[in-house]
Amino acid sequence: MESYPPPTSLILVAVVPSARDLEIARVLGWYRIPLRKAPKVVAVDYLAFYQTAAFGDADKWQIQYVAPVRGHELTTRAELLRDEPDHPRANEEYYKIQIGPLQRLPRAIPADKWRRVTFFYTTGEYLSQAMDVNDLVVQTDEREVLWSALRERAISSGQYLAEELPDLELDPAVIALFEAFALGKKNNPDME
Repeated sequence: MESYPPPTSLILVAVVPSARDLEIARVLGWYRIPLRKAPKVVAVDYLAFYQTAAFGDADKWQIQYVAPVRGHELTTRAELLRDEPDHPRANEEYYKIQIGPLQRLPRAIPADKWRRVTFFYTTGEYLSQAMDVNDLVVQTDEREVLWSALRERAISSGQYLAEELPDLELDPAVIALFEAFALGKKNNPDME
């Protein structure tokens, strides 16, 4: 089993709010994203799982696992979590991201300064070199290349039409920070 995804892999860093969610990913082979909070493109090669404070002092605020993405579909929360039929969001739409086996990274990638993480994109190259979550943010000229690859992937997968995904206009790091503050604790109390 590879320790890191290949350098050119497109990776979505995804928040795992609880140990139960990580166990679902490990045992059942899927991860869920509410459609209303989903990033623009979910057709990526890997997910990197960012663990929140809910994981306790030893495992919080870091990425320890990645998993290859096998596909995705749109469904409801009730279909995904059948033991919660009365959940307030039971009828809301969610992406079900099918994944392969979780791969433990040789070393965890901590979030020393940036702890409120939402979804953001990176590459296998950045993941393999990162010492901190901040190191995963794709820099300067490479942002446009990353966005072009994500845009092309989304269009070829049939997920979007070309006109629905504009050329890169904002820095993805700024977008990720904006989403983190916009959603904040109000919508994601587990993200502290």
